[in-house]
Formats: sequence, C-alpha cells, structure tokens
Amino acid sequence: MSESAFRDYQSTAGCFDELVDNEGQARPQASGISRFIHRHGPDELCQRQELLNQTISSMGVCFTLYSEGQNIDRAWPLDVVPRTIPYSEWRQASEGLTQRLRALNLFIDDLYHEQKILKDGIVPADLVLDSRNYLAPCRGISPRYGVWAHICGTDLVRDSDGRFLVLEDNLRVPSGVSYMLENRTVMKRVFPELFADSFIYPVDDYPHQLWRMLASLSPRQGEVPTIVVLTPGVFNSAYFEHSFLAQQMGVPLVENTDLLVQDDHVYMKTLRGLQQVDVIYRRVDDVFIDPQVFRPDSALGVPGLIRAWAKGQVAIANAPGSGVADDKVIYAYVPQIIQYYLGEQPKIDNVPTYLCLDEKQRGYVLANLDKLVVKPANESGGYGILIGPRATEQERQAMAGQIRANPRNFIAQPTLALSTAPTLCDGVLEPRHLDLRPFILQGAELYCTTGGLSRVALKRGSLVVNSSQGGGSKDTWIINDEV
Repeated sequence: MSESAFRDYQSTAGCFDELVDNEGQARPQASGISRFIHRHGPDELCQRQELLNQTISSMGVCFTLYSEGQNIDRAWPLDVVPRTIPYSEWRQASEGLTQRLRALNLFIDDLYHEQKILKDGIVPADLVLDSRNYLAPCRGISPRYGVWAHICGTDLVRDSDGRFLVLEDNLRVPSGVSYMLENRTVMKRVFPELFADSFIYPVDDYPHQLWRMLASLSPRQGEVPTIVVLTPGVFNSAYFEHSFLAQQMGVPLVENTDLLVQDDHVYMKTLRGLQQVDVIYRRVDDVFIDPQVFRPDSALGVPGLIRAWAKGQVAIANAPGSGVADDKVIYAYVPQIIQYYLGEQPKIDNVPTYLCLDEKQRGYVLANLDKLVVKPANESGGYGILIGPRATEQERQAMAGQIRANPRNFIAQPTLALSTAPTLCDGVLEPRHLDLRPFILQGAELYCTTGGLSRVALKRGSLVVNSSQGGGSKDTWIINDEV
C-alpha cells in the first residue's frame, strides 16, 4: 500500500532521496507519511499544507528579510511533507557531531593559550593569527570547562550514496533552532494521526537542555543562576528566535541598555533595582559586545563586559573569539584537529575542500570554476557564493578576480548532488534539494538535538537552501527503527 504513494514521483537522477528509494518505493522510515498520502490522496495533502500555513500565520512564526534597505517580516516557509531519518543512522551522525565540537573547543582553547597546534605545524599559524575572527583581547582567558563554543549549528548534507558529510560549522551565533521547534509544534497540529501512528523522537526538550547548559557555566555554583538572552533588538533578522528562546527558557530578554558593569560584575536593571547576572547567552556579534575593547562605535555593546568575563564574574555563550574556528578555511583542517586533540578519526567526513591560498590548489580552482562551488571564508546566509555550473562566464570571471586579489578569503568544493526529498510544489510532489542543521551544546555535558532544522531549496534545481535566498524548511523526523 505505502509503495504506491510515490508512484508519480520523479526522483532526481544521481541524488539520494530521503523518502523514496531507487525503485520508487517509500523507504521504511517514510512508511507513515507514505500510508497517509496513499490513503487520503494529494488533495488532502494540499489541504493540510493550507492548514499548516494558517497555523504558522496565527502563531506569528516569521523571519525578517532585508530588502532594499527595508526589513520585511515574512511567514516562515514550511513544507507539509516531513524529512524522515532512521534513528540508527542518526545515532552515528550524533556521535560524529559531538566528537567534532569537543575537538573544536580544545582547538579554540589552545589558540588562546599555548598554541601547541600552531607550534607543531598542524594548522598554519598565519591562518589563525591573521584571521579577523582571532581576537587578541581574548588571549589568556579561561572560560569554564575550557569551552568557548557552547552552541554549535553544524550543517550536514548527504552525498549521492546517502553518506552524511559536514558542510560547515557555525560557532559564533548559530541561528535556526527556534524554527526547528516551531516546525514540530505546527506539524503535530496538522498531522496528529501520524504522531500517534509512529515513534518520532521529540525535539521539545531543547530549551531545557539549553538552560541546563547555560546554568552549568555560572560562576556562582550552588545557586539558581540569573541567565539572560542579549539581543541587538527588534530590527535584527533573528529577533523572533531571540525572544522565542528567552520565553521558552523563562529568562529575561535584554538589550545592552538593560545591563551595566560595576566592580567587574554585570548587573541587570530591574524595577526592584540591580540584579547580578551570571550567564549571558549573547546574540550580538563579537566585535559589538564591548565598545571599550572592540568597536568603540558600537551601540549594541556593554562597556566593561569583556573585563568582567575575563575575571570570571560572568559567563558568555558563545564566548567571544569562538568564531576563529568558524572560518571556512579552518574548516578544511578539522579532520587533522580531531586527530591531534582526540587521537581519533573523524566519524563524519568533511566535504573535499580546496584552499585558494595554496598556489597549486588555487590553480586548480581557477581552471575549474565551471565545476566548483566557491565560498568566501567568513560570510553566512548563502551570500557571496558562486555555484560554478549555474553561473555565467561573466560571474565566473568576476570570482576569479576576487580569488586572485584575496586568495585567503576563498575556498572551493565540488558541486555536490545534495540529497532531495518530496516537496509539495503547486499541488505536486517534486524533489527539492536540502541540508540539515542540528544543534550541539557543550557545557558541563554534551548534547545533540535529535534531528535539526532541514532547509529546502524551493526553486527547482537550486542548491541554495537559505531562507534569505528563497529557501524553505521541513520538519525532521527521527524515526525509531531499533524496536
């Protein structure tokens, strides 16, 4: 019965499909949604999509898009067909993600202290010390547990064989987890029968796990800590997420004007007077958080905050300076970093990566721009990327000029056949490419979400999944296949 649900679905040649196998039949983990489609037909699926859209609108789930100098709030785009992954596969991926974050935190801590990995020549010193994300004022500071990147959003893709690969690490202010949580809330309302029919691992413990991790960083152990979420304000594109996470954790959402530093302690202004703050989950970029140390023109920072943090009077997550491991050039060295600090082989491989700063590799990239994806080292949101096979000759030549002018700032990777999943497009199920951003926490303990935010390229054939570039999302169902 379930196999016939996708009889008219045309998979993309050469791509691994998350729900449909090579014979056009539903994979075991997709049996629930397949039975639903077979039983109720495409019209019911369209009706559920409409109900889903109405639910998102009524809940106020939105994201902010910057366009022509204006901030435009748009309803969050969620596709009605979930992405399904068997737990046996996810458990292995989760182990690889926690391994990666452990090694990256050892790496960051080393860089701001003894720099053994640079002295041993595993990672070239100039790559780190000349990086704009290496913040010299953080030298010698020792965050609790030696952890700098407490919240990591690692982007995963599947290759044509269905293997998970790490596309990039996001260690500064990774975003998107609120949409993972809201996607699940919406899907439960739209498909209550599927959640009753299948064992789908929950994701709603994330706010509790986030609070526990932040609390473990408090300098005043043994007391209930005062935790705040520091936001740049309502005009930030991720403000929905800032307010959502603060609300879910039951902690104050603050801006810089709500905080002050006295005697190297951080205080929050309240109606009852000043209240000492123990932990700051900051959603403000590093160089804006303290105008006394970084950008003096910052209107978003708290003067004296870095001094209080350096003296151990307040914890900051993610710690300033953690972005040094967020660099896409450093990404190429993560397998060696894991081997160096943990003595282990990576449990999830990187995507093959060419470093344009290397003369030989740069020559290969320039000669093969029509086959490669070129990325700037420190951009996010899909900006500045050249997808060679889809680019014009003029665009490729412009990128070649940028690479020659600043080779340190670019990496290149093969154009991957990203996995696809059936997506409802104008009433018809069509394959669309997607990636996955799980969230990993590290404080006193390690935690990885069961699944993550699946982002979908809604344009036919597109490989760009970012919402700012017209992408959408899917709820990610980790299905128990071990019972």
